[in-house]
Amino acid sequence: MPQGPLVSFYGDDYTGSSAVMEVLTFAGLPTVLFLDVPTPERLARFEGYRGIGIAGVARSRGRKWMDKHLPPVFRALAELKAPVSHYKVCSTLDSSPQVGSIGRAAELAAPILGGAWHPLVIGAPAIARYQAFGNLFAAAADGVRYRLDRHPGMSRHPVTPMNEGDIRVHLGRQTNMPIGLVDLVAMKSREGDEALKRERAAGAAIVALDVIDEETLVEAGRLAWERGGDRIFGIGSQGLEYALVAYWRSAGLIPKEPPALRAEPVERIACVSGSCSPVTAGQIQTAVKNGFAGMRIDVRRAVDADAWERELGRAADAALTVLSQGTDPLLFTAMGPDDPAIGALKSAVETSGSSLDAVNDRIGTGLGWLLDRVMREAKLTRGVIAGGDTSGHAAMTLGIYALTALAPIAPGSPLCRAHSDDPAHAGLEVALKGGQMGAPDYFRTAKQGCG
Repeated sequence: MPQGPLVSFYGDDYTGSSAVMEVLTFAGLPTVLFLDVPTPERLARFEGYRGIGIAGVARSRGRKWMDKHLPPVFRALAELKAPVSHYKVCSTLDSSPQVGSIGRAAELAAPILGGAWHPLVIGAPAIARYQAFGNLFAAAADGVRYRLDRHPGMSRHPVTPMNEGDIRVHLGRQTNMPIGLVDLVAMKSREGDEALKRERAAGAAIVALDVIDEETLVEAGRLAWERGGDRIFGIGSQGLEYALVAYWRSAGLIPKEPPALRAEPVERIACVSGSCSPVTAGQIQTAVKNGFAGMRIDVRRAVDADAWERELGRAADAALTVLSQGTDPLLFTAMGPDDPAIGALKSAVETSGSSLDAVNDRIGTGLGWLLDRVMREAKLTRGVIAGGDTSGHAAMTLGIYALTALAPIAPGSPLCRAHSDDPAHAGLEVALKGGQMGAPDYFRTAKQGCG
């Protein structure tokens, strides 16, 4: 294996970025996730790390924002000279031509990060994501595996609802880069090399690789690593890292047995959620049944800065009161996609004349401020932030500049060590949970210890 960084990556949201860090770290490849392009001094603190990532918020941004902000990030990744560079996207492909355009990001990255072709790996069986004949399937809270355009959560996503299961069609609406496919039959019948050659000969710049199980996962990793050339720029979920790790293990390049990592229980924990996912809704309900104090935040107040500040102050005081009584607060903005609070927020935004993007930013930043105040005043060392779009703003507000993975809670949402220059947050542990991620008892597991 080459020396130095093996994988450099940019994640289009914070929870997804931590999932890449999780896969590599728990495979024995130490990885650090920076919350912005690191200074040379901060980068030097993690010398010898095999994975280096930068978390971002591109998933919730438009094309003009991407054109301005992404090229400097990609140039920073290129300077790391890792053989693999990765634009990490949500495993449910949250994106559209207008918001979080994966296609536009690929167009901006390819000239900087290179690569003869670009593997597209979304399927990841460990998190119940499966790609077959170019169509993406994901398990829902009821355990049923739905094609993405029929998924009860993704088909009703409040920002980027999914109306197409074929990822080539979905991403083809976002870019003019030709997209090919090495399908399930080729992946399972040792015809992957020939299929890849055909797709490239036909002009495909991006080639999607079907993944449904361990066999196809290993094959996807082999094609990306062995056929990617000297510089590999891939696009995908953490499925790309799962695939590379699976192949590296099968080829004897890294140990098959991952290191044992565990986090001990804590006496108290604080959690905030900006997720509208039905999965998170179920987790909140389970947590409340098991002793957490579920506390609703009135997001309608976020259309006005002063009203929002007062609402956050009220919520913080209530959370601190609950903690003083020996109970763990779980503050949330919505309970699933059908929560009337979502419609009420949209109506409030329209009435106020505010920008929905600006209000969403204010909500995310506010939840970070809320968690920061509660953890400081109650002297807590562990917290949870739920919601991919929320986590980025909230984590930055906490004063964190980097994360390293401590222990698994659920695939895709590990417990992390937060690195901060603020002495008040020395030893801080935080989990960033994507909306669709985790078992029903996620919040309780985060408190009781994991690994």
